[in-house]
Amino acid sequence: MKKTIAALSFSALALTGCGADKTNQLIVGTNATFPPFEYVGGANGTEIIGFDIDLAKQVAADAGKELVIKDMKFDSLVVALNAGKIDMIAAGMTITEERQANVDFSTPYYEATQLVISHHDVDFSSSEQLKGKKIAVQLGTTGDTMAKDFTTDVSAFNTGFEAVMELANGKVDAVLFDAAPAQNIIAGKPKLKASKVEFTPEYYGFAVAKGDHELLTQINSTLDNMKTDGRYQQLLSQYMK
Repeated sequence: MKKTIAALSFSALALTGCGADKTNQLIVGTNATFPPFEYVGGANGTEIIGFDIDLAKQVAADAGKELVIKDMKFDSLVVALNAGKIDMIAAGMTITEERQANVDFSTPYYEATQLVISHHDVDFSSSEQLKGKKIAVQLGTTGDTMAKDFTTDVSAFNTGFEAVMELANGKVDAVLFDAAPAQNIIAGKPKLKASKVEFTPEYYGFAVAKGDHELLTQINSTLDNMKTDGRYQQLLSQYMK
């Protein structure tokens, strides 16, 4: 998987190399380890696809631009955006006050919450039960931030898959991860389960550089149109199974 993603990242970078007209491109940064929002798959198994990617494709189409995807670590996305290496972040990114200090967000396009992933014979019915536990998270995510409210024993990984493997190997007690990708990652793993506790809902947004009103307006217009004509709901039905 790492080799495949690395190859994809190289290909995406190549598209923006010598001779590329960046004015006619919408360069979108993502972290393709977050199914069903962004992940590696498709007909040949090497394409970056997902709910966010399909929304980004429509944003690019409505703007009359070519979509270019750059796959990178989640915690480097905001840095890349502010360095001008990408135009937009589409990565299941939760809108938070801390992030809003550094980027501008679109209108929310998805409501999510955190789940607690644990071994099948361990019950988590309250967030209080997380206190003092060993928790694995994906670096830079909402789960990473929240875990530190419960314990000082937090192990952060570049992907949610790696965090779940740490749990499967018995090295941590739980994983905090967004609901939809959490269910996706543990599918087919009967020794693991995901529990919903009383976490506050969160909302995903697409991020642009501070002051990029033109792109932000285009993103919001595309989202509004897709919700109005039913295309957004069709994508929800396709990806959120």
